[in-house]
Amino acid sequence: MVCRVLVSANLLVGGVVAIGQESSRLPDAPSASQTQAGPSSVAQSVPPHEPSKNHIFWIIPNYRSDENAAEIKPLTPAEKMKVALDDSFDPSAFLVAGIFAGLSMAQKQYSSFGTGAQGFGKYYGGALADQAIGNIMSEGLFPVAPHQDPRYFVKGTGGFWKRTEYAISREVITRGDDGHNHFNTSELAGNAVAAGISNLYYPAVNRSFGNTANKAGTTNRPGYLLQCGKRVLA
Repeated sequence: MVCRVLVSANLLVGGVVAIGQESSRLPDAPSASQTQAGPSSVAQSVPPHEPSKNHIFWIIPNYRSDENAAEIKPLTPAEKMKVALDDSFDPSAFLVAGIFAGLSMAQKQYSSFGTGAQGFGKYYGGALADQAIGNIMSEGLFPVAPHQDPRYFVKGTGGFWKRTEYAISREVITRGDDGHNHFNTSELAGNAVAAGISNLYYPAVNRSFGNTANKAGTTNRPGYLLQCGKRVLA
């Protein structure tokens, strides 16, 4: 009887010691299935690459569009100028200018520019200047005096035609720093001044009043085409 009690006691003590030792061990190493699933689970946790909010199709610079219309704060003059400079000198803006230059050269828009590398250089310089001057005037300088916002607030609802109609209306309507709709003086006046400045670097034969007005208000000016396209696609 005594032996049975001693044996039972020894078994009980041994079990308690074993349980204590087991609980003091470090956590088990990951199982084989866990280690194999590691890389794939990490890859799945990485969000897919999304287009930059400041570019359309990863290429066209679009720093003036704003989707968060619920938290609109007026821009300072320095911030307005920053929008214009970012739109004008983003690295992709140089590629866009090259596309417009190639199109103008193919159409022989300015025959005196000639052909070949030298001719393309003149077309390219004109297209790049059109973009930069147009942006700086209509997005940076002119919005300051009338206290207008150079940003384009994206229409979040509606189909393609609704967005197109809204984008075209923004040519004559813009948001003021006071939150109300204004006649878009900064856009129209800025484009007109930019077209006048372009007479300094385009051939003299194209410096008529009619050609200048055409560049200010029609698709003849690359900057104008670019702005309209960005608004519809934004």
